[in-house]
Amino acid sequence: MSKIEIKSLTKQYGDVVALDNVSLDIERNKIYGLLGRNGAGKTTLLNLITNKLFPTAGEVFIDGENVKENDKVLNNVFYMFEDNLYPEGLRVKELIRWVKLFYTSLDVDYAKELCDKFGLNTHSKIKSLSTGYSTICKDILALTSNAEVILLDEPVLGLDANHRDLLYKEILSNYIKQPKTIVISTHLIEEVSEILEEVIIIKEGKIILKDTVEDLMTRAYMISGEASKVQQYIKNKKYIGLEKMGKYQQVTILEESKKRNTQLINELDLEVSKAPLQKLFINLTN
Repeated sequence: MSKIEIKSLTKQYGDVVALDNVSLDIERNKIYGLLGRNGAGKTTLLNLITNKLFPTAGEVFIDGENVKENDKVLNNVFYMFEDNLYPEGLRVKELIRWVKLFYTSLDVDYAKELCDKFGLNTHSKIKSLSTGYSTICKDILALTSNAEVILLDEPVLGLDANHRDLLYKEILSNYIKQPKTIVISTHLIEEVSEILEEVIIIKEGKIILKDTVEDLMTRAYMISGEASKVQQYIKNKKYIGLEKMGKYQQVTILEESKKRNTQLINELDLEVSKAPLQKLFINLTN
């Protein structure tokens, strides 16, 4: 369940437009990556979806119902945010029980299982947790909440490589066992790309791209070689990034696969390679 419809959403702070007339559908039971540079509007969008901010204009609907002051709808949405707003005097095991008062479907046994898996001491007080373990604690609450929509804002903040890998695997496992809508906002794009189905790229408060990862990876490629030959190939083509290294150039192209001129690539002795999602993101947001 739980399709999110965002209609003409704008958020303005004085002269600053944080979100600019955004319309977007987030389909049910998919894993999305919400990508953007610092200050692009990602967190503002998540706060508007969860009614933690009021829009200057526009509306947000979940399953056809407006989220504004709608506890019935929002009780099916778990928002894991970067800031720690939980009572710091509670121990981890007490926090789990406290959150269950609000999300009654939270699976306490699953939460304890994940605490063991991630090495999180349930007797530790929230205020004593490191940045990494504070993030892990919030991730665990989100994954065990059994909410139909889970919004994860920087879910790997402070996590080491092993814990990040474990989290990605757990998100995927959780999703397979019980499909739900998951939106992940993160800067570590290449790592998370393996579990994403769709990406939403936001720049300066506007959505500049929404597509499936599969389609993006099919359309995107990089051409490299002698600059004059690269220039010959990209003549009359739209490209999203160009890097120069002396007489050598590398160009990132995003186009329908049928427009790729394999014969000309071979004639010009150019190299073709896949464009990683991170590279696409950098080029599209520069």
